[in-house]
This record gives sequence, C-alpha cells and structure tokens, in this order.
Amino acid sequence: MYLPIPIRGPFSLDAAGVAGFFGGDETLSAMATVHLYRGRRWLGWYNSPGSYTVAKKYGQLANSRLWDGLFPGPNPEPAEAFGLDGKPGPRYVASLSGTDMTTGHLAYLTVQISKDLKRVTIQGEGSTETLPASVTVVHVGDVTDMRRVGMMSINHALLATIPITISIATCFSCAVVNDWLAFSLILLGIISSGITCFVIGTARLELRAPKTVTPGVPPGDGLLLTTRDVVVLKGSEKDVNAITKGHFLLGMHGQPEYRRVGLCSLLLLAQFMLQLLLIPQATLFGQAMFLSSLAVSWVYNSFLSSLESEKIQGNLLCKALKVEKDSIQKFCLQNRRSQAVFACSILSHGIETNEDFDAERMLSLFVPNKTKVWNLWRKKVASQLKSAYPSKNFHLTANEKESLCEEQYKLLETFLEDARLTFEAYRKCAPDLYSVPNTPTCEGKIV
Repeated sequence: MYLPIPIRGPFSLDAAGVAGFFGGDETLSAMATVHLYRGRRWLGWYNSPGSYTVAKKYGQLANSRLWDGLFPGPNPEPAEAFGLDGKPGPRYVASLSGTDMTTGHLAYLTVQISKDLKRVTIQGEGSTETLPASVTVVHVGDVTDMRRVGMMSINHALLATIPITISIATCFSCAVVNDWLAFSLILLGIISSGITCFVIGTARLELRAPKTVTPGVPPGDGLLLTTRDVVVLKGSEKDVNAITKGHFLLGMHGQPEYRRVGLCSLLLLAQFMLQLLLIPQATLFGQAMFLSSLAVSWVYNSFLSSLESEKIQGNLLCKALKVEKDSIQKFCLQNRRSQAVFACSILSHGIETNEDFDAERMLSLFVPNKTKVWNLWRKKVASQLKSAYPSKNFHLTANEKESLCEEQYKLLETFLEDARLTFEAYRKCAPDLYSVPNTPTCEGKIV
C-alpha cells in the first residue's frame, strides 16, 4: 500500500523562479561603481539579477539589533563594503624621519598603479643580471583639498540606457498580452534596483588623511616595499601622508544605523521571494520576457565588472594627489643590489644635511645580509651616497683587502662594479627624474 504523490498540480516551480540567485557577484561589482562614475546612481532602473546576493551583502551595512537579525554577519564600514577601503598596503620606510609603518588601501592602490606602467630597463655593460627588480618614482603634488575626490566620465554609465530600455520594453510587452503577473514582477525588479542604486549612490567618496604635520618635519620621502619591487615617494610630509596614512571614506546618510540601506535590502529580499514564488505562474511568454530582461542586465553588469574598480580608484587617487599618471616613472634594474643603489640615489638627492640620511639603513632594507662582504659593500656604497662629490670608483683599504679571502674579494669586486654601473646610470637619468617628464629619456630600453 502506498500513497500516490502528485506529479503535476496547479503550482509549478521552474528555473525562472530562482533567477535571483544568479548574477549576484556581477551585480555587486556593478553596484560598487555607483560612487566612481558620474551620474551612475540615476541609471539603476532595470530588472537586475542577483537580488538575494545583493540584499544579503549590503543588508549587513544596517547596524541595529533588528537589521543584524535579518542580515546576520559583521557590520563593515560603507567604503569597505563597496571595495573602496580595507586592502592592506605594503611596508613604508621614510628615509629622513625614521618612520617605519604598515600602510593601508591607498598605498596598496599606488603599488597596483606601478605594476601596470611601462618600464625603462637600465642596462649597464658588465653588470650581473640575476633577478630583475623595478623602482617606481612617484612625485606627490601639493594636496590642498584632501576631502574632494572626483568621479569618472558619465560615458560608461550611459550604457545603462540599454538594459533600462529592454526592461521597460519587456514590461510593456507583458502588459500587451495581459500577463499582469510577469508585468508586475519585472516592474518590481526595475523599481527595487533603481531605488537601491539611488540610495546607495547618494554617498559621497572622500579622501581622509592627516591635515597638519609638526612644523619643521623633514620631507616625507620614503619607500613602499614589496617582495621584489619598490615605489619611491617624493614629496612633503603632508602630501606623502595622504598615501601612507590616508583612506577613502564614503559619507553615507543615516550613520551609524544606515536604515535606508537596510530598507533597500529588505525590498530586494521581498523582490526575490515574490519572483521565486510567482514567476512560475506567469505565461511562457511572460517568463521569456522576464528572463530576457535579466539576461541583458547581467551583460551590462558584467561589463561594469570588467572595468576593474581598483584601476578606476587608482586614477581617481592620482587626480586627488595631483599626480599625472604619465609622469610616474618606472625603471627596471638587473638585480636587487642595483635596485638598492638606484632607489637610495633618488632618496639622497637634494638632501641638505647628509647626516639626516642613514644610507646604510636604507640599503639594508634591500640586502639585509650580515656577512662580511655585504657589510663592507653597504659601507662603501653608503659613503658614495652621502658624498657631495662621489667618485667613479670604489677603493678598498689595505686592511679591508686583508680581511677578505680570495673568493670574498672577487665577490665584493663584482658587487661594487654593479654599484658603480648603477651610479653611472642614475647620473644619466637624474635630469629626467627631477624634471618629471612624460617619458624618461635616460639611456635604457622601454618595455
């Protein structure tokens, strides 16, 4: 004896009903561009997929016992939730003030900018090539207004007219064939997406950094250190602080509870539940129209996701810091010690009191080895860096030669020859380095 289980009935559930689960990642990435493109917040009126994912993600912004119950999880800051802050940056070491600290999101963006630049390969005849490493030089301008961050052109945002038109057209088509259920659900998707985009887009992107510094502090010149490459920052302490200590901030209304964002997330969640339950009850034509509007919206969201938010943020950061991206110079050296000599030569340029520049300390950031050869190499190179009239050759005293065995002496001679060639390459590049040209013209190969 068995109970018959009905195979078919008046209620059915098909793939169209679970569309709210798909396309969520692309929609999140597209929503994160609301604060980066001018006019983007006005152009969210289309039936977007992934409503459940968006509601779950941004619902966590709402900070109260009620919203924490509906959308459990951590309560991030708005800038972090939209990927505008929160990335850890590299280590920063100042060449004059002695500052040694970890950095944040803006320094991370600076390093990402340096990775995409064309580099000039510094080639010295006779130098030893082991593991190539780069030195990027960033001259930070006078940052007078750190709170204002511009936005990118409206051109990409205007492409939203395509999914908006398709969503309205499919909605109208459902009304023509009297499929009011599909009409209502597409219209609900248009309204919920548009309201959410507008509410979130009202937040203003700002740059926050220390506004004042102690009078008399030395320039903020220093190094952003990564595993292989380095970024040399040149500028006043106040301006360099914008990179090393600054961060992006979203000035969103209603803090700290952010009730409007919570209501938008609740609306998206209601949209998802209604579409899940009711779209299977629409006609086949209505379901086709619903899926067509989602497909076009998904293509547009994927396009916005492909624009790489970090690159856009980097461009906005350069504008805020008055740094022309074409003027950032990147040099490729043939080994780590040559990289150390070249970077430290840039840092030592223009220092009035050489005692303020601890050359050996800066060199040890690149080659921290404590062997006899390396200790002597750092000592010799540091003396050249701190000399007002550096010579073209390194000279070892009789005692220094006697303290080394034959193998150590040959190794030191090789290292010092690389340093000499790097000094010569730097002298050829120096006029271009400090005039900040669009394209370096020192001897080398652009790759």
